[in-house]
Amino acid sequence: MDRRAFVSGAVASAAALALPRNAFAASTELAPIHAQVKKRHDEAVRRLQQWIRQPTIAAENKGIAEGCALTMGLFKDAGFQKVTRIPSDGHPGILATLEAGARNTVGVYFMYDVKQVDPSEWSSPPWAAALVDKPGVGKVMMGRGAVNQKGPQSALLAALHAIRGAGRKPPVNLVLVAEGEEEIGSPHFAQIARRPEVHSALSRCSGVFMPSAAQGPDGVVQINLGAKGVVELELIASGEKWGRGPRRDIHSSNRARVDSPAWHLVQALNTLVTGEGGDPAIEGFADRARPVSSAEKAMIAEGARRIDEVRVKKLLGVNRWVSDLSWEDALERLVSRPTVNIQGLVGGYTGPGGKTILPSRAAAKIDLRLVPDMTRDEAVAALKAHLKKRGFGDVEVNVTGGYDPTSTSAEAPLIRAQVAAYRRAGLDPVMWPRGAGSWPGFVFTSAPLRLPAGHFGLGHGTGAHAPDEYYVIESANPKVQGYDGAVSSFVDYLYELAAPVS
Repeated sequence: MDRRAFVSGAVASAAALALPRNAFAASTELAPIHAQVKKRHDEAVRRLQQWIRQPTIAAENKGIAEGCALTMGLFKDAGFQKVTRIPSDGHPGILATLEAGARNTVGVYFMYDVKQVDPSEWSSPPWAAALVDKPGVGKVMMGRGAVNQKGPQSALLAALHAIRGAGRKPPVNLVLVAEGEEEIGSPHFAQIARRPEVHSALSRCSGVFMPSAAQGPDGVVQINLGAKGVVELELIASGEKWGRGPRRDIHSSNRARVDSPAWHLVQALNTLVTGEGGDPAIEGFADRARPVSSAEKAMIAEGARRIDEVRVKKLLGVNRWVSDLSWEDALERLVSRPTVNIQGLVGGYTGPGGKTILPSRAAAKIDLRLVPDMTRDEAVAALKAHLKKRGFGDVEVNVTGGYDPTSTSAEAPLIRAQVAAYRRAGLDPVMWPRGAGSWPGFVFTSAPLRLPAGHFGLGHGTGAHAPDEYYVIESANPKVQGYDGAVSSFVDYLYELAAPVS
């Protein structure tokens, strides 16, 4: 969409919906900044390409030092006066502060790590950050981290460049905390956030947000009032630990007389869920799961009416929902049900042809999704107790990361500013109980900080954790913003966050 059309539409929508919550944020006042967004488009895109071209993969200990240093440099370039590397027992975090002499201080969460890749699965090399023409979508940047999360994060930084380019100071002070382990379950982020200097900076904030690309292909945006928690772990069955089966791989003919650790793992996995629906069957796991409230049911019903089921199925590459549920029921399960998921199974020989072995070891990569009022520690304890009770106490449970779910009130100023910014852009956001994905927002929403937290940002992308991940740069869809529209949305949001609470 042309930026001029976006601005004029925002003005008309603001007049039609209500008087601006923040008079200073009227588009006429922000016009010089929005002009800078357009003027600085190419340099902002080049910064994003530079960031994507630096692989930083926590799971493989790849490019951590380089990725952290590059990210710190991007923060300094965007105007943060103090940028500090924060050590942890794992990969380092970053604390960046921007003091603008403003009345309000807002927290921002970034991640600088990305998921692993298999380049053979990509149509464009994952580290090339190439601009690719995608029919029906527009010109996109394709690469690992493009939408999760370097694209949206770079758009926020570009907004700060545009504000400074217009001769202004940001309307709010910013405290930015970044980590390099989000893609492995943030095992040390709480340690980083609770460092005295980080905690002290965050305690001054009115709330914390994470940049996102919130628009679906139909242009609809969601405001998530929370997110599910997650536990990432491995389950490992081995002949050595089990005391049965081989201690090393042996010829498969011995299966007639020797137990199989691989089958032992499969049988253990089969006890974790029910049949067709795949609901968790771990005793005590979901006992504290909070039921869906009437207000949340109303949000889901409204979402089912406004969100295009056919588009979502196409985006996901699926034809049916579990147990052939209706669209509304599928959405309710998405936000309200805890899950037990197998990410991957590894055991024995997986190369070409056969090898006729009886493997001595098999492992499953598992993630558990949690809803309020479940906790990470209680979920892990329930899993271990369940396996032991069912005769699988020998199966190792190696937790690699995870955290609790989050919840934020729709009345929090952070969320009300999101509503106002989206409406100023001519959009009526869908209020949503919680995202089905996870982020370590519990560090902000739980004690001792107890801050509202959420996600914000126009724009669109998809393919997180998958091949051909992309972020839209020039949109061919009039309902979806391109990169400049995403950058401008962050400008508008920052000015909304500066507004007095009414």
